[in-house]
Amino acid sequence: MIQPEAVYHRMGQNWSYAYNESTLHIRIRTKRDNVSRIDLFCGDKYGWDKTHEIIPMQHLASDSLFDYWQAAVRPIYRRLTYYFGLYDGDEVLYYLEKGFFSEPPVIIYEGLFDFPFLNREDVHSPPAWVKDAVFYQIFPERFANGDPTNDPADVLEWGGTPSPQNFFGGDLQGVLDHLDYLCELGITAIYFNPIFEATTNHKYDTKDYFLVDPHLGTNALLKELVDACHAKGIRVILDGVFNHCGHTFPPFADLLANGQSSRYADWFHVREWPPQVVDKVPTYDTFAFEPIMPKLNTENPEVNEYLLNVGRYWIEEIGIDGWRLDVANEVSHTFWRQFRNVIKSINPEAYLVGEIMHDSLPWLLGDQFDAVMNYPLTNIQINFFAHGQINAAQFSLSIATMLANYPQHITEATFNLLDSHDTTRFLTLCGGDVRRLKLAVLFQMTFQGAPCIYYGDEIGMEGSYDPDNRKCMEWDPQKQNNELFKFYRWTIELRKSHTAFRNSGFKSLDIPDHPRLLVYERWDEHGHFLIVLNNEDLIVDTKIPCPVAHSIWVNLETQKRTETITSCLYLNLPEFGYAVLQAVHH
Repeated sequence: MIQPEAVYHRMGQNWSYAYNESTLHIRIRTKRDNVSRIDLFCGDKYGWDKTHEIIPMQHLASDSLFDYWQAAVRPIYRRLTYYFGLYDGDEVLYYLEKGFFSEPPVIIYEGLFDFPFLNREDVHSPPAWVKDAVFYQIFPERFANGDPTNDPADVLEWGGTPSPQNFFGGDLQGVLDHLDYLCELGITAIYFNPIFEATTNHKYDTKDYFLVDPHLGTNALLKELVDACHAKGIRVILDGVFNHCGHTFPPFADLLANGQSSRYADWFHVREWPPQVVDKVPTYDTFAFEPIMPKLNTENPEVNEYLLNVGRYWIEEIGIDGWRLDVANEVSHTFWRQFRNVIKSINPEAYLVGEIMHDSLPWLLGDQFDAVMNYPLTNIQINFFAHGQINAAQFSLSIATMLANYPQHITEATFNLLDSHDTTRFLTLCGGDVRRLKLAVLFQMTFQGAPCIYYGDEIGMEGSYDPDNRKCMEWDPQKQNNELFKFYRWTIELRKSHTAFRNSGFKSLDIPDHPRLLVYERWDEHGHFLIVLNNEDLIVDTKIPCPVAHSIWVNLETQKRTETITSCLYLNLPEFGYAVLQAVHH
């Protein structure tokens, strides 16, 4: 019996949205395995008789509790009213905005779900280049020392043990010197940790938002670097730290010197005067409880204007391609809406990605960010590939929930990372087992969303939590894992060569006999692929259901051809082995 209490839909958010300027996606949730099929009845509210159609909904995903369904509709006149027909055996239930009914509606103008009009300016369109991008994250102080003349006075020899306070002289010239290395790897975008003047090695305590830190270079050098990147087809995004500044930021220094009489008193959130630290807790709002990182008051018009000008300056004057926005969920939605309007008015293709580690839909409705850093996916991959705490079925259920939680175009533009300057390196989480890392990388490169590589992962760098995850980049070829580098290069090329790995079409296949064998399909109009990842220390010799009948499957790494026998595909994989197969029809 169909259980209506489990059925959910509403107009908007991830349930009813414009995928592009002509297509709507309509989704609905039902209890898992409770409904066998769903039809979407839809048409124009002013001309139902001539426009209505019945669209069979496709099964989008399933998690442990629910099934999710989706239909794509191209309304002729950009208006759509609709309702659902849910079927299970002989039972049918019609679901309208006004409730559940055993008969279809007689009056279609009353009580249906309604997408009033597909206004083009309401369509949330993340920059088209992002879903094709492969990012590389650079922590500037630790990537390469290209200009020793700008080193801090207490600089240490390259490759020493990192600490929260020490410096090794990495700079923008070092990045410029190694652009060919990045091109060889295949990356097409760089995300820089903060580069503005600050006192720390991580630069999250900004002193001057309009000045490249002198130990990293100059504004002119950054412009030269951005131009050089663009000439090689590489985009550049900077880290925008607008939640808080540093204690040497002149307005905060003025506040400390002059107290409540400071003209900048309202630039910050002082709870108790004078601003000081009592029992390790500042009497003013900060990032976490860091005294050197006071929180900015973006409700103050002067602060607001100052930060919007910062965002504008680096886009206009230096030509950067977007911003990664630090601690984005602690800044007001009102400020981010203004920030987006300013940035997009200068460069509509600028990428705005927020640092948010939880469900982020409120920031992703088209008026604030294009995407967020996909830490939920990071954690799913850690639990499966690195720690082995979940099996393939549980991994797939978690992925399904994630796919259902966001509109498809948001998922395609999300920022997918295995690790970063804020986490333990993935290879370290894998206990140094490169085979586990490879499986995670292969998934990352064949899944929706823009993958990001943290500098050095591609040559086998390890590191526990901060500061160990911020070691100097290893440039000695004898200490680099060249075989791993080649694997990264192959997976990146794989992603670039096949649009199916960057767009939609994802389905997991359950292989009960092998609970740690992850098998999933990726497809679009240009190709159909099957990816098999053996996430255990056992040889797998098995057959899997063939998703495309009467096909020859080509292993894209070995070029070996495998024909299906009846409706199954036979596979033999070594411990932690993998296969990427493409269907080639007879």
